[in-house]
Amino acid sequence: MSELTLTVMRLGFLAVLWLFVIVAVQVIRSDLFGTRVTQRGARRDGGRPPAARPTREAPPQQRGGAAGRQRRGAPTRLVVAEGTLAGTTVALQGQTITLGRAHDSTIVLDDDYASSKHARIYPDRDGQWIVEDLGSTNGTYLDRTRLTTPTPIPLGAPIRIGKTVIELRK
Repeated sequence: MSELTLTVMRLGFLAVLWLFVIVAVQVIRSDLFGTRVTQRGARRDGGRPPAARPTREAPPQQRGGAAGRQRRGAPTRLVVAEGTLAGTTVALQGQTITLGRAHDSTIVLDDDYASSKHARIYPDRDGQWIVEDLGSTNGTYLDRTRLTTPTPIPLGAPIRIGKTVIELRK
C-alpha cells in the first residue's frame, strides 16, 4: 500500500473513533439528565395548532368540518384519566393524535415506560377511532389486552401506556 492510502485510512479510522466517543457521551448524558420536560402552561404547546393543543377544559359541543360527520354518541374528546397529565383533555376534531415522550407528540408523556413515538389514535372512514401501537418497547394496552394491530376504541375503554391511562369520552 502507498503511504497516502495508509494515512487516509488512519485518519478515517480516527474520525470514526471520535464519532463513536461523541455519540456515547450524548447517550450517557441523556440517560443521566433525562429529556427536557417543559412546564405546563401557556408556552407548553410547542407551536401546535389550536385544535391539537391539550387543554383542561371541555370542548364545545357543536363543531363544523370533519367532526360534524361523526355519528350520534361518538366521542368528542380524549381525556387523560390517570398519570402525571391526569385531567388533560384533547378535543377530537378528526386529526391524528400521537402519544409518546417526543416533544412533537400531541400528548407528551412524562412516563418511564413510554417510548418516544409510542402510539397514535386516528379516525377511520366510518368515524370510529382507532388506536395503534407504534412498535413501543413496553406496549399499549386496551382494556388489559396488549395491542398488536390497529384496534377500534370503544367509548370509555381505558388505553394504558405505562402509568398513563387515556379514555375516549363524549
